[in-house]
Amino acid sequence: MTGPGRTATGSQAGPLLDVQGLRVAFGGVDVVKQVDFSIAQGEKLALVGESGSGKTVTALSLLGLAADAHCRGSVRFAGPRGEVDLLQLPESELREIRGRDIAMIFQEPMTALNPLFPIGNQIAEVLQLKQGLDKAACAKAVVELLASTGIPEPERRAQAFPHQLSGGQRQRAMIAMALACKPRLLLADEPTTALDVTIRGQILDLLSALQREYGMAILMITHDLNLVRKFADRVVVMEKGHLVEQGAVSAVFAQPRHAYTRKLLESRPRRDVVEDDARGAAAVQTPLLCAERLQVSYPVPIPGIRGWFRKAAFVAVKGATFSLAPGRTLGVIGESGSGKSTLALAALGLLPFGGRLVVDGKAWGGGGSADKALRRTIQVVFQDPFSSLSPRMTVEEIVGEGLLVHQAALDKTARQQRVLQALDEVGLDEQQFPNLLGRYPHEFSGGQRQRLAIARALIVEPRLLVLDEPTSALDVTIQQQVLQLLQRLQRERGLSYLLITHDVDVIRAMAHDVLVMKEGEIVESGPLAQVLDAPRHPYTRKLVEAAL
Repeated sequence: MTGPGRTATGSQAGPLLDVQGLRVAFGGVDVVKQVDFSIAQGEKLALVGESGSGKTVTALSLLGLAADAHCRGSVRFAGPRGEVDLLQLPESELREIRGRDIAMIFQEPMTALNPLFPIGNQIAEVLQLKQGLDKAACAKAVVELLASTGIPEPERRAQAFPHQLSGGQRQRAMIAMALACKPRLLLADEPTTALDVTIRGQILDLLSALQREYGMAILMITHDLNLVRKFADRVVVMEKGHLVEQGAVSAVFAQPRHAYTRKLLESRPRRDVVEDDARGAAAVQTPLLCAERLQVSYPVPIPGIRGWFRKAAFVAVKGATFSLAPGRTLGVIGESGSGKSTLALAALGLLPFGGRLVVDGKAWGGGGSADKALRRTIQVVFQDPFSSLSPRMTVEEIVGEGLLVHQAALDKTARQQRVLQALDEVGLDEQQFPNLLGRYPHEFSGGQRQRLAIARALIVEPRLLVLDEPTSALDVTIQQQVLQLLQRLQRERGLSYLLITHDVDVIRAMAHDVLVMKEGEIVESGPLAQVLDAPRHPYTRKLVEAAL
């Protein structure tokens, strides 16, 4: 018997998934507008576009996972029990297809995995519900699945909680869960966005290998065009809910027909900084930031009875020596766990450290007014502006907060004027955003929130900014805009940047000098061209090759 949306045939002659006239609306407003595309068995299709383009909503609506959405059109899936229209199926039948025939990998595994259960239990739950395996069979299958994704010591890792795994291991666990029932179609929503460049390459290679092994199709949702070039067979480009272009990756990338596609392809970071030959004597000025044999350690518990009386030390930064001159950018690159963010926190005076660390001729730890003056000299812009900006504070309160600390004598009118000047400098004004000072962070896009974070840092007129992955959470076009803003501010103000990133393209666009960190040590350092174009250390070569 066929259910709603079913046909009597189980033919596989047509596409595995055929989307026709898909429209998705929230509250009567269409956010996905008349989208048509198909995926063949064993094909890798990339769905690309900026935030707000509708790509994730499109993917979620295929499985009925877009909450409160009204979907129209047809989504025909050639499943093992015949062809069905996913939009017409009752929830009970759709639930059977989810995880078994069509699986999904979500963008952030730390939020997608349950923090209260070991990952082995979470994978076993899928096997029990979808395949009816008993406890012993589930335990064996879980270890085999984790091993197939390349997780070391799969028996031990199956007992680990999500927070006990690295970002790459958590994403591998998510892949193992998605592949538990050997689905015909895998939906991968930005599966590598939060990962380091080398881990990103490993995950792509893993997905390609598993796709060939299982013969499944993959719909990859991403804004990373470099990833699309390496991974996908065909590409679908979306802008503001519309499908604007689709075709073979090689054809679309070589000769894009739509202006929006050309805009995306031209949005790689561009270098526009004052180079050494134009700087003259400025390149040999006294360093603004100087570290000698910098060491940062964290206490860690010792297992067993010895841990009752003392703790061991984990050395996160091991004897780092470097300097940063005025008006220059020092790029620090390395994978997660390399120690680069710990180095940045030490430079900000937020962690105890050994060795010598001097900012503008002064060392941290002077106490009171001495440290307060240093905090005006060095400011920070964090990776995720949504979490670093208080949701309960207005724009005026967020940007002007530093003035209350460092220039308390200013009256309200003068402070408000300074806030407006700082916002104008980063490209935000009241003509574009009425009642700008009274707005809250949630009323702005990701790129606009990062501009607010930059304005907050600039308002106290620092000489040095620590930039901790300032563009990794942004779309390619917004990333380019933020980098251009930072480059302009450096030229106009003579700012120095300590740039923490795992993106080699961002380093090429921004840095004058580069430190490469691995397991807490600086394994290579020097001018940009020397380090990235003629790397001496194998680890540096690995990072550069992974970014190509």
